[in-house]
Amino acid sequence: MTTIPTTNLTMLSLVKEDGVLEVSLARLPMAEPKPHEVLVRISATPINPSDLGLLFSAADVNTATASERDGLPVLSAKLPEPALRAMAARIGEALPIGNEACGVVVAAGDSPEAQALLGKTVAMIGGEMYAEYRCLAAGMCLPLPDGTDPVDGASCFVNPLTSLAFVETMRMEGHSAIVHTAAASNLGQMLVKICAKDGVPLVNIVRSEAQVELLKGIGAQHVLNSSEPDFMDGLVAALTETGATIGFDAIGGGKLTGQVLSAMEQAAVARMTSYSRYGSDSFKQMYIYGALDLSPTILNRSFGFSWSVSGFLLTPFLAKAGPEVAGRMRQRVVDELTTTFKSHYSHEISLVEALDPAVAANYNAKRTGEKYLIRP
Repeated sequence: MTTIPTTNLTMLSLVKEDGVLEVSLARLPMAEPKPHEVLVRISATPINPSDLGLLFSAADVNTATASERDGLPVLSAKLPEPALRAMAARIGEALPIGNEACGVVVAAGDSPEAQALLGKTVAMIGGEMYAEYRCLAAGMCLPLPDGTDPVDGASCFVNPLTSLAFVETMRMEGHSAIVHTAAASNLGQMLVKICAKDGVPLVNIVRSEAQVELLKGIGAQHVLNSSEPDFMDGLVAALTETGATIGFDAIGGGKLTGQVLSAMEQAAVARMTSYSRYGSDSFKQMYIYGALDLSPTILNRSFGFSWSVSGFLLTPFLAKAGPEVAGRMRQRVVDELTTTFKSHYSHEISLVEALDPAVAANYNAKRTGEKYLIRP
């Protein structure tokens, strides 16, 4: 029988009134599962870009200082004044971190749904995963096959479901091909494999030749290096060939979203049989789902009048798509866990190591090919 401790080592992010962001570890009282809940001993949890926004916000981690409280590490960094104003609502509230994880159910409430998971390896979503244990509703867990390596199960939700959601969105909105930026990421590599299996044309945008070779090595057909001088010519050619009119941008800031819309418009105008001073009537949609660049998004209006730029987040998509679509997506992740949706990690660290200033600076840099996994 598993012995469950009385406290749960948990990572917390706190914005203080003096403008200091403090990330710390604390031993919180262990939760006891309600009838519909399970208690999971966490084996692995990834550091995703979406986690870093809550973890460090706009603080400069390279200037962070380390200290201790109750024998546990504390990392402190100053927030710029604009960021502090934007986060006024969370001042004084220590927030737990971590979107997803994998672990073993060690205790369960008395409902049939919860009891069915006892002893199972499960993937989880719902926040508060940078901890030793997580108590949550059984419905927030995805049961995995017996013998699943927790490393394989750690990233079952955010990247796999988001990449699948891109293809579902494309179909729901009547498009036939996709453009994706920062495409050499773990998520981008999953999308390459999904589109290859599903026969969906995909235009990948990266920023180095090494990333071009990486994606071509896993079967990508259209890969463009945005740092090359002929990037726009190549992008227009790829969009003309594929007919892509929907894109998903992980970068957010800068001019790339506008460049993709302009290239989509050039490809559409080339298909027109008569001139219109309003441009093409081909509807072009760009979704911004990431914030690798926090600078303003620049749109030089050179793409007609039939276009839209919107934000994209997985949770609202799943609510809109409905339980049948969400269930089908989750099952595909389980079925292809070690193939299409396998994540690769460059580093494994503990909760304590995650608050080492040098380590934090490295994973906060969000370098392509470097993905960190916390093993509590």
